[in-house]
Amino acid sequence: MDIHLIGMCGAYCGACEWREQTGCPGCLVAQGEMFWGTCTVARCAIDKGIQHCGLCADVPCATLQSFFDDPEHGDNGERLCNLRAWARGETGYQELTPKS
Repeated sequence: MDIHLIGMCGAYCGACEWREQTGCPGCLVAQGEMFWGTCTVARCAIDKGIQHCGLCADVPCATLQSFFDDPEHGDNGERLCNLRAWARGETGYQELTPKS
């Protein structure tokens, strides 16, 4: 796992199918200005000076929870598990499953 591709929201950008198709460098490098627009989750983490939301005292905040719950792009808890693992210094990740 490339730590530079850790998504601030708990997704692993290195596993994103859109990354290669769009030339996206990942949210950390893109500074939250994604191929689809500005990511409020990434901008919040950047403004707080943290690498990802797992390092935030407010995890999971309302902004992050709305991201998790998105019907089209949400997941079943994998992002939160990833964030907590990354905050502990672990370098693996769980792949996201479509919101059920």
